[in-house]
Amino acid sequence: MASTCASAVALPPPACCPLLSGRAGVFAAQAHPLIPLTPPDGHATVAPLGMVWIPGGEFEMGGADPLARPDEGPVHRVRVDGFWMDVTEVTNRQFGEFVNATGYVTVAERAVDWDELKKQVPEGTPKPDDALLQPGSLVFTPPDHPVDLRDTTQWWRWTTGASWRRPQGPGSTIEGKDGHPVVHVCYDDAVAYCRWAGKALPTEAQWEFAARGGLGHTVNIWGNDPVDPKRCNIWQGAFPERNTLEDGFAGAAPVKSFPANGYGLYDMAGNVWEWCRDLYRPDTYARQVLVAGGGTVIENPAGPERSFDPRNPHAPESRVHRGGSFLCNDSYCASYRPSARMACPPDTGLMHLGFRCVMTRDAWERRQTPLAPTPGTQPANSENSLRK
Repeated sequence: MASTCASAVALPPPACCPLLSGRAGVFAAQAHPLIPLTPPDGHATVAPLGMVWIPGGEFEMGGADPLARPDEGPVHRVRVDGFWMDVTEVTNRQFGEFVNATGYVTVAERAVDWDELKKQVPEGTPKPDDALLQPGSLVFTPPDHPVDLRDTTQWWRWTTGASWRRPQGPGSTIEGKDGHPVVHVCYDDAVAYCRWAGKALPTEAQWEFAARGGLGHTVNIWGNDPVDPKRCNIWQGAFPERNTLEDGFAGAAPVKSFPANGYGLYDMAGNVWEWCRDLYRPDTYARQVLVAGGGTVIENPAGPERSFDPRNPHAPESRVHRGGSFLCNDSYCASYRPSARMACPPDTGLMHLGFRCVMTRDAWERRQTPLAPTPGTQPANSENSLRK
């Protein structure tokens, strides 16, 4: 179970994300350049399909600009090893290949398990009607008038039948959207895909290092210039009731619709949020700096051992996601910045939440010389090992 922390940072609710215990809530300036590390001679140079090599290095992790929230600090020095990373967010086509190969059923496509759900809500919360426990997910449903931005239920709706196949619920479809990022995938779904693909979710440190694209400690992935509709897919206008669509998209855009960053990665700002491997705490960085001591460079941080999210205090676990989405707006949630952090319970799917994968150099090299399977055994990515 998650522990609490007396020094937990008080965080405002980001307008683009539901201030809910995941699914349960519906019921209740270039200071330092990056230091590149070149892979040693003799290692694989042929890239995995759809991935790009991210050279390791040191960087300043976190944010301290005027738009930064308390959980983005303190800014601290981190070093990560090199790794391969998906050039884009995982698309509907890629996720569909996984589902077709394994028969996997996403969490949003399964009935809600009340025995599990009640662990995330205040004790004594009555069981909802069975009709509300049918398969579904959280869908952005904009109001037609200004609303209190502290009440995210004004624009997030639990929608029976919503899933990666039907992003806006019954009647919607992903037909013709093979190149759009897959959404309504929870953390557990993303991990299942990674296991099948022989990859992993990135750590927060890997994700932020890659998002910065070789620049120093700039506010945005493109530098210190402010955001504009040509740079990434976010919300223009008055959130959440009026979107002027200056960037051309009301929802998620096809991957590669906007310029890549310095490492050749697309949509590291906006479009859809991306799951990371780390458990979430608002004081993660402060704890890491305290343990490391002073100005020590922190090597390959992997996040806390246990999570706590004051926005979802009853959730036993909360996992990080990064990058912002098409709902980000400077009036409340400028989370398209590379240092911005968000989180929710691992069973939560959202209309603006997807993922991309990473792979270590060693994992890729092992795949170039696969071992023969032991007679009578099944490979780890077999249908039986992933079917839920």
